[in-house]
Amino acid sequence: MEAPLNIIIADDESLARDTVRLLLEDVKDVEVVAEASDGRQAVDAIREYEPDLVFLDVQMPGLTGLEVVSEVGTDRMPPVVFVTAYDEYAVKAFETSAIDYLVKPFSDDRFEAALAKARAQLKQTRRADLEERLRQLLSETRTPTSSAAETRFMIKERGTIRFVDASEVDWVEAAGDYVILHSGNQKNMIRETMTGMERKLAPDRFVRIHRSTIVCINSIREIKPYFHGDYIVYLKDGKELKLSRRYWPQVEDVLGG
Repeated sequence: MEAPLNIIIADDESLARDTVRLLLEDVKDVEVVAEASDGRQAVDAIREYEPDLVFLDVQMPGLTGLEVVSEVGTDRMPPVVFVTAYDEYAVKAFETSAIDYLVKPFSDDRFEAALAKARAQLKQTRRADLEERLRQLLSETRTPTSSAAETRFMIKERGTIRFVDASEVDWVEAAGDYVILHSGNQKNMIRETMTGMERKLAPDRFVRIHRSTIVCINSIREIKPYFHGDYIVYLKDGKELKLSRRYWPQVEDVLGG
């Protein structure tokens, strides 16, 4: 499953905090990591926990909601859903700096709509960030490491022996006690394990994306979210490979996330 959506609730009214917390208790894949009863506490909590989303009251002692945003800094402030007792006309002033807003008292349906809107925007932002990191990575001119330059795989077939350089491999597929090296339209089978391949291939050029798949970073065209935290990896030759959520952290590390 995807990592939980970490949320902070900041409101000087305990009833309002309780309301938001109780509504979130029935939602899957969310976690309230902190609550704050004034603006200063909100700033400290946001800096400490770096949440994915903040439900932020507009009027609080110490610092108002907008002052909290200013204090944290717009470049470091996570997405915000403002919560306020103002009427709709006054709230419109905040729409440009927030994902959404909730006017007290709000219905369960209105809360669910705000949360859904926040989820959608967060996914879009994460996908944009991922694609940007991927573009930067693929545009870099990398100097192969010595191990990558020297690694060659011996292919035995029909009484002959030939070699395939690691630099020619687009992706590697598990096949029982063997692995298949995919180089463009060419396939070569060698007796090796996936773990052994991981040790032999340069970690700055190859990454495991599934228990049965290793891919060359420079062969990737794009990565798109799939279901349940998985992704689809599209290679430059049009091949589609599944990226399992289990291997996402190491892929993100290679991409510089």
